[in-house]
Amino acid sequence: SCVRRRGAVKRLLENMQADLRSLSMECKKKFPPVKEAAESGIVKIKTIAARNTDILAALKENSSEVVQPFLMGCGTKEPKITQLCLAAIQRLMSHEVVSEAAAGNIINMLWQLMENGLEELKLLQTVLVLLTTNTIVHDEVLSKAIVLCFRLHFTKDNITNNTAAATVRQVVTVVFERMVAEDEKFKGGGDPPAVQGNSNRRSVITLRPSAKDAYMLFQDLCQLVNADAPYWLVGMTEMTRTFGLELLESVLNDFPEVFLQHQEFSFLLKERVCPLVIKLFSPNIKFRQGSSSSASSPAPVEKPYFPICMRLLRVVSVLIKHFYSLLVTECEIFLSLLVKFLDGEKPQWLRAVAVESVHRLCVQPHLLRSFCQSYDMKQHSTKVFRDIVNALGSFIQSLFILPMSGSQASGQGGPGAAGAGSGLITQAAFEYRGTWIPLMNVSVQGSAKATYLEMLDKVEPPSIPEGYAMSVAFSALLDLVRGITSMMERELNKQEQEAATREEAEPDGPPQEPSECTLTSRWFVWEEMVRACWCGLLAALSLLLDASTDETATESILKAELSMASLCGRLGLVTPRDAFITAVCKASLPPHYALTVLSSSATNLSNKVYSIQGQSVQMVSPSSESHQQVVAVGQPLTAQPQGTVVLTAKNIQCMRTLLNLAHCHGAYLGSSWQLVLATLQHLVWILGLKPSVGGVLKPGRAVEGPSTVLTTAVMTDLPVISNVLSRLFESSQYLDDVSLHHLINALCSLSMEAMEMAYGNNKEPSLFAVAKLLETGLVNMDRIEILWRPLTAHLLEVCQHPNARMREWGAEAITSLIKAGLSFKHEPPLSQNQRLQLLLLNPLKELSNVLHTDIRQKQLECVLQILQNQGDSLGQGWPLVLGVIGAIRNDQGESLIRTAFQCLQLVVTDFLPTMPCMCLQIVVDVAGSFGLQNQELNISLTSIGLLWNISDYFFQRGEAITEELEREEAVLLKQAQDKGEPLNRPFHPAPPFDCLWLCLYAKLGELCVDPRPAVRKSAGQTMFSTIAAHGTLLQPPTWNIVVWKVLFHLLDCVRKSSSTADKEKIESGGGNILIHHSRDTAEKQWAETWVLTLAGVARIFNTRRYLLQQLGDFFKAWEVLLDHIQSAALSKNNEVSLAALKSFQEILQLVTPIKDTDKLDALAVMDIPPVLMESLQGSGPGRPLVRSDSLAERLVQRYGVQSSLPPPGEELDDSALWWSAWNTWYRIGTECTRPPSGGTNKLVFVPSQPFLTALIQIFPALYQHIAGGFSMEDLKKLGVILHGAVSVPISSDSSPFILPSYTEAVLTSLQEAVLTALDVLQKAICVGSENLQVMYPAIFEQLLLFVEFSCKPPQYGKMETKHVANAKYNQAEWVALNYVPFAERSLEVMVDLYHKTACHKAVINEKVLQNIIKTLRIPLGLKYACPAESTWKLAVSSLLKVLSIGLPVARQQASSGKFDTMWPELANAFEDFLFTKSTPPDNRSIQEFQRNEAIDVQVVQLISTEILPFANFIPKEFVGRIMSMLNKGSIHSQSSSFTEAEMDIRMREEFSKVCFETLLQFSFSNKVSTPQEGYISRMALSVLLQRAQDVLRRYVEDQRLSGRCPLPRQQVTEIIFVLKAISTLMDSLKKTQPENVDGNVWVQVIALYPTLVECITCSSPEVSSALKEALGPFKDFMQPPVSKVQNGES
Repeated sequence: SCVRRRGAVKRLLENMQADLRSLSMECKKKFPPVKEAAESGIVKIKTIAARNTDILAALKENSSEVVQPFLMGCGTKEPKITQLCLAAIQRLMSHEVVSEAAAGNIINMLWQLMENGLEELKLLQTVLVLLTTNTIVHDEVLSKAIVLCFRLHFTKDNITNNTAAATVRQVVTVVFERMVAEDEKFKGGGDPPAVQGNSNRRSVITLRPSAKDAYMLFQDLCQLVNADAPYWLVGMTEMTRTFGLELLESVLNDFPEVFLQHQEFSFLLKERVCPLVIKLFSPNIKFRQGSSSSASSPAPVEKPYFPICMRLLRVVSVLIKHFYSLLVTECEIFLSLLVKFLDGEKPQWLRAVAVESVHRLCVQPHLLRSFCQSYDMKQHSTKVFRDIVNALGSFIQSLFILPMSGSQASGQGGPGAAGAGSGLITQAAFEYRGTWIPLMNVSVQGSAKATYLEMLDKVEPPSIPEGYAMSVAFSALLDLVRGITSMMERELNKQEQEAATREEAEPDGPPQEPSECTLTSRWFVWEEMVRACWCGLLAALSLLLDASTDETATESILKAELSMASLCGRLGLVTPRDAFITAVCKASLPPHYALTVLSSSATNLSNKVYSIQGQSVQMVSPSSESHQQVVAVGQPLTAQPQGTVVLTAKNIQCMRTLLNLAHCHGAYLGSSWQLVLATLQHLVWILGLKPSVGGVLKPGRAVEGPSTVLTTAVMTDLPVISNVLSRLFESSQYLDDVSLHHLINALCSLSMEAMEMAYGNNKEPSLFAVAKLLETGLVNMDRIEILWRPLTAHLLEVCQHPNARMREWGAEAITSLIKAGLSFKHEPPLSQNQRLQLLLLNPLKELSNVLHTDIRQKQLECVLQILQNQGDSLGQGWPLVLGVIGAIRNDQGESLIRTAFQCLQLVVTDFLPTMPCMCLQIVVDVAGSFGLQNQELNISLTSIGLLWNISDYFFQRGEAITEELEREEAVLLKQAQDKGEPLNRPFHPAPPFDCLWLCLYAKLGELCVDPRPAVRKSAGQTMFSTIAAHGTLLQPPTWNIVVWKVLFHLLDCVRKSSSTADKEKIESGGGNILIHHSRDTAEKQWAETWVLTLAGVARIFNTRRYLLQQLGDFFKAWEVLLDHIQSAALSKNNEVSLAALKSFQEILQLVTPIKDTDKLDALAVMDIPPVLMESLQGSGPGRPLVRSDSLAERLVQRYGVQSSLPPPGEELDDSALWWSAWNTWYRIGTECTRPPSGGTNKLVFVPSQPFLTALIQIFPALYQHIAGGFSMEDLKKLGVILHGAVSVPISSDSSPFILPSYTEAVLTSLQEAVLTALDVLQKAICVGSENLQVMYPAIFEQLLLFVEFSCKPPQYGKMETKHVANAKYNQAEWVALNYVPFAERSLEVMVDLYHKTACHKAVINEKVLQNIIKTLRIPLGLKYACPAESTWKLAVSSLLKVLSIGLPVARQQASSGKFDTMWPELANAFEDFLFTKSTPPDNRSIQEFQRNEAIDVQVVQLISTEILPFANFIPKEFVGRIMSMLNKGSIHSQSSSFTEAEMDIRMREEFSKVCFETLLQFSFSNKVSTPQEGYISRMALSVLLQRAQDVLRRYVEDQRLSGRCPLPRQQVTEIIFVLKAISTLMDSLKKTQPENVDGNVWVQVIALYPTLVECITCSSPEVSSALKEALGPFKDFMQPPVSKVQNGES
């Protein structure tokens, strides 16, 4: 480097020598002195070079001499020489080899050149080089140099002027730079002494040299601008203010530290600069555009001058920017002026530059904060900051409202020419009420790049393009907001971090004081700033937002409003926060949209604050939105439909901002969540977003009204919006608890409004709030406790809303939340946090109070899902869940009950083992309540099945359940004792496990009296099956409760219901199910229930008798049961009564207990079901046993099974039971067979045949148990009942089933039973003791009564019965049974019995035989008139049999007189039979007639064999009657009704012949004991012969008269009969001893002969053959012995 420097010096020396040579050359001719000087200069340089090592220093020392030749050269004023010299001088200067003195000389020389106007540009160059290369020029020299430049600035030459201006600027800068450098140098040393107050301004002693220069320069600049004489810059000839102001500005701007560090300078600022600025501003302040100076005004107002004004504003900007702290008061004035310049009355250009200046301030937030601190927060100060903001606002407003003056008005009518020129390119602009203002890109965000403040070359005010001022103001506003908010937020964040780190460092320590203090003061400033500016900002931004037509501009405005809202929120300033949010909300909604939340808060605001500087700023909705792109048309969400509303792209943009606000700044929204959410709700509604799963809103079709119309643009946005909406609520998980509560409250009140709106109309409701409540709940599950109550309480209200869609979502929300809550992994888990679990489940229970079915449906579906997912872990939640399942009511409809029932089924099939045993009773109750509901029969039936399954579960898990229940019981008992109360539990004294069973039985018992027959039937079967299957698990004392509280209680209820049941016919069982006629009234259906119940109870009594008999009150229970059986048997329903008897039979078939106490048999007796029996004996198909030891052993251990059997050898004394049963039987029998007392009422109840049959069939079984004490009295009772039973008629409609057909002779089963009963008795008497035998006659009496039925059917009261053949099947008539077979069977039984007992004393004494004959006489007498022909035939044969046994007895006992009365009866019987008054029916065949005749003949033969031979033992009258009967028979004539063909048969010829023979035999027998008898016979004989004579004669006579015609058939028959009689008589006479025959007889017989002979002429062949037989015997009498004749005559 040394070498290089040497090279440079060498080059410098060479150049200088060269310059001097050139100079000497130039001046050789004209200027010899100069030439000489130059040459001596060369010598001088050489000398210096030779002598000195430091050549440059030496040069500097001698610079005056070195420079001299050049100065002289300049003095020549020759351009060429001057130029050469100036170049040389510059070269010296640039090497810094010029001393102070030389410099002074140079300046003086330059001054001369300047005054001569030579080489002006070179001069400037030289000055600049001189001043910039070194610091040797000070004081006057310096000032002279500066003045020189100034003066060159004001020449006529433009180039010179401009160059001089630039040089001045540079020189001024250099002066100050020197000062700064000097300060740097002296930094370490002591400060210069302080400035004294007003010391002499010219010589400022305290300043160092450079500083002094700067001070003097600055002071003179002020003087010059102020048009005063300068102190230091001597020689100034002219100066312009504009230039002065520019210089001042550049100094202030470039060297602020000089003024801030040196009091002297700050003093200048205060004392000189500010007053100057203010003074210069005055014309601008006073000037009003449009007021021309009139003559009257005292002085013409000075017009604002653009160049000065603009420069002043630049100075002011700098002053405020850099020296605000020094010039607080002055700045207040400047700022106020600035604000005034924005006034509408000022010229456009002034407003434009003013707005640019304001913009410059707006990008400096710290400065703005200082304003606020210094002015707005001071008591009596102007509110500068507020005014600035308001001024901007007013300015913007004025641009829209005031017409622009002059040329600027061209664009007022809309886009105007600009629009036309620009083709289709849409320019960003604002449009408001027809005023269209384009928006220009004026500056980069955050920097105030001015246009007009930079127009330093313009003298005339420029024309401002349209929209420029607006654009700047707009930028200024945005920058202001951006600056303030980002500054505050940075500090707030920092503060929060500090706080956080402090807390970490010392969590418990007190907060540190100092920071607290600064914090509050800072906080106050922030609050004040916001308070000061928000109104103005809001007014301006709202207006701009309304007017904006450009998306980017809108975005910026929204961003500003958003950041302000957020800031206010953070600072806790509620009103401004709400105002900004309201503004965004309003902008999101269509114009004039009626939304109360917003309008109310907006009016509040406008009343308070919207007047700015006397101009009222309303948030006006634009009158036309013509320039906005419409993107959606939808329905407004209001109570009254108002047609459609349109959403523009801007609305959607605002909506997104709103979403953004809520999303990012949710924590600061507090109460304004209400506004935000209300607005979002309306937008969502208009856009037609509908909630879907989990509360997410999805685009859905609008349900009613002109449906929503969406452009594709917005369609693609919708998913995004929906997504953001969801994210917004998802982000609620990051909110603190308080903010979260604000959000929930806002949603709840929104929802309340939506509910209000949805009342009373069917419009689709807004579900926004409900959906979002759900979403919020779901994402905040981890702290669900804090919001659960308000959340669910509200949703429960929603669930009760009349609008279905609203309700449905309320329920959807609440159920989703409950499900999510239960499945969420809480810490600690729910199983350990029962309180939380119950809290979560509680709303589910509350839903049960809602009456709407759809809600209950949702609730139950939720329960179902909870069971499926969390069923195993419900624990203490079970009672609540079961309560919900069981909260069904009949008014709820089927589907609901069906869903609830599904839940219950799931519980019973899957969850019984997992729930606490306490809940089992609830399960039973719930299952029971499903049985009792009357909506869905199948469910009732299935629930009864569930009860069976539950009982099965109890049975299997018996031991485990018992243990757990007993543990719980102990706890509860203790609690109860502590409180001093009794334990409140149903069936208390019984052990808890038994109580569970009793609850089950009680429930089934309730179901057994349900109104629906199918339910009753099923419940009854189930109940009796469970008692049968599992009853053994009960402790014996519990059985007492079962019998009295369950079984008998049930019987009472059923009996009561049955007796009051309705007899109306039920048409059909719903749908098209037909009901069988046996069930078509309620009464009949109840009958079935009664039947089942009674049978079940009876069966239990039967199978559990040994257990029950040990209970002590068994006899009482037995009596009650019998009473029930009796009332059932006597009920007016055949089915019930019959079943009652079946039950009666069942309890009578008890077996004597077994003696063997083998365990298995014991179990069999206890009726353990066969399934279990198998599993006990080895694993059969039954269920595998729960425990390894056998059930038998367990039962023995638990209840001591053996003890329930009687000890061996001890019979139970049952007679009391049996007699009780006999009394019941007797009562039933008496009641049911007693005929009705009334008239012929059709509605009379008549017991049915099967019933009576069953009743009578019970007797034999019962009799076995009471035979020992059965007395005559009892027999009589029995007889009454038997007789009554047989007398009962049957109804015509059941006759075909009971009577096979009339013609078959069959007994009904009832009649069989009656005979069987008598048979049992008879057999018992037979083998019984003597004293029993007195009962025989009674039995005969009974049988004879029955025999009478054959001819005289019994009467049943006064009822009319029809003969079965005449009854019509389908009419309600009573049909008498066909008693004939019964009577005939009774007759046979009786004959049999008589056979056995004819010789018994009692039978003889009681005149049984007489009674028999008396009874038989009835059918015998009726003969053909009997209902059945068989009857009289049987009667005859029976009579014959009885007589064959009885007559010998009677003959033996003749002396005792016991049979005296019998003979007349017998005679009557014979007579009635043989000469019956009834005529045989016409349709008899000949064979039948002959058979009947043969019977008559048998009777006559009986008389001839059994009676006549023993005539001497028989009363005479009786014999006499017999004879007259025979006589009557032998001359029996025909009845006139016979047809001729049958005549000969019907005449009973055979009978007559036998009678005649018997008569003759008796007449001619030698045994005639009395003449009387003989007389009777003889008399009869002569009568007969006489008749024969008459008949024959008449016949001969008629024959003759009739000629060829045959005689009537009747007469022919008669003649034949007579002829046969004659031949019979001849036979008898031949056989008899002659002495027995009366003489008269012979005479009459012979007298017949001629008549007979006369008959020979007859033509009838039959008569001829009969005549032949009659004439034949006469040959024996042709020669009568002589002797005899003599005797005979005498």
